[in-house]
Amino acid sequence: MGKLQEFEIKFDNNKVVYTPGESISGTVRFKLGQPLQCKAIKVNCNGFCGITSKINETAWSEEEQYFNNTISVADKGTLIQGEQTYPFKFLIPASAPTSFEGNYGRIIYRVRAFIDTPRFAKDYNTEKPFYLLSLLNLNEVPDIWGSCSSAVTQQFTYMLMKTGTVVMKAQTDMKGYTPGQIIQVLTNIHNQSGKTTGNMAASLMQRVTYETKRPTYDVRTIASVEGGVVKAGKELEWKEQIIVPPLPQSSLAGCELIKIEYYIKVGLKSPDVMVTLPIHIGNVSLDKKLQPCNKAAAPSSATAEDKPASASMPDTTIATTPTPTLPPRPGPKPAPRPIPRSRTSSHNSPSAPSADYHQGAEGGTLMNDGFPNKRQSQLVSPHAFSYAPGLFFPHNQQPSGPSTVPCGPMFSGSTGATAPYPTENSASSMPTPLILPPDYVTSAYPQ
Repeated sequence: MGKLQEFEIKFDNNKVVYTPGESISGTVRFKLGQPLQCKAIKVNCNGFCGITSKINETAWSEEEQYFNNTISVADKGTLIQGEQTYPFKFLIPASAPTSFEGNYGRIIYRVRAFIDTPRFAKDYNTEKPFYLLSLLNLNEVPDIWGSCSSAVTQQFTYMLMKTGTVVMKAQTDMKGYTPGQIIQVLTNIHNQSGKTTGNMAASLMQRVTYETKRPTYDVRTIASVEGGVVKAGKELEWKEQIIVPPLPQSSLAGCELIKIEYYIKVGLKSPDVMVTLPIHIGNVSLDKKLQPCNKAAAPSSATAEDKPASASMPDTTIATTPTPTLPPRPGPKPAPRPIPRSRTSSHNSPSAPSADYHQGAEGGTLMNDGFPNKRQSQLVSPHAFSYAPGLFFPHNQQPSGPSTVPCGPMFSGSTGATAPYPTENSASSMPTPLILPPDYVTSAYPQ
């Protein structure tokens, strides 16, 4: 095997996922079959982003470096035969973005070790990747509270002569989700034409933008569900649920070359009617206790809205009070204030599916007709995921509750993933087994 028999990098506690601002430490270990002359032993820690405009390119089109630090752990001399170990430690900058791997680029972090030998002798090197996860707290995202809604009115022509109109309104129950949570999608479709529509469909979409000279867009369907049709002249209310699988977070703060967006697409197969609802995917779920309180403004708006006409008299008349020495003069009784209208929806929101329920959500409820809707299981694209730290696909595990993420068949085409996704507020969550990530060195990406 030559002079160098073993050469490896080992992180302390076998840790592979770190957070920005944390220290990464470990050892460089090698085993020599005979003494070796060296100029120095150096350890390098670096992180960068590289993107391409074509998958099979042999060089990065654009690069962005986050840090590149090198230390010397041994000076010039002769390395004795046998096993030797040298420690190292680096500080990861707090501004470094989360690791990511997509079709046209990636954010890479690695530690490399070098044994520099005298001239004409063979140099030796090895490397080991590690992964950064900067938690995205959805509670800190601007304008995150409330539901996301959109509406569209579409005119279309059928049978070459007739013209019809379809009105579609759709909304999600929230604007931000974490993997394992369920997106509640409520859609109202009014078919004002004389033609029955095609099936309804709702999809969770991912769009990754790679900022090359001419930006490259990678749009994928992550998961989709399908409902029934809307008969001519009828109105339909469709309630569906989409489970969020393990996904990279929406924000790669600190990276200027890669942008990740998510949205819900709701539409009909015919006519071509569609609405999009932007959402955020994060690591720390929304906490309703942190939602800004608008109770102070609600009574005033309700008073102005529900105030009876007979009570619309000048404020001075109502506010005037007699002097204390005279008995109060009874005034006319104001008209009774109407009871405020309930602002809650008359439709019950769908509940999450039970742990043993795998047939998908009910495909809608007709408002004016008894025409049944399809029931369709959630379909997940087998190539719908980009690598990110926290992507975890356990195999042969039993569901643990209604928020269990479907695993196994949904993911193929990758050699593995890294650490488990942190659960909600997971600073003290139980550890989950790791699945090793793909090796950067053996991949087909540019080096």
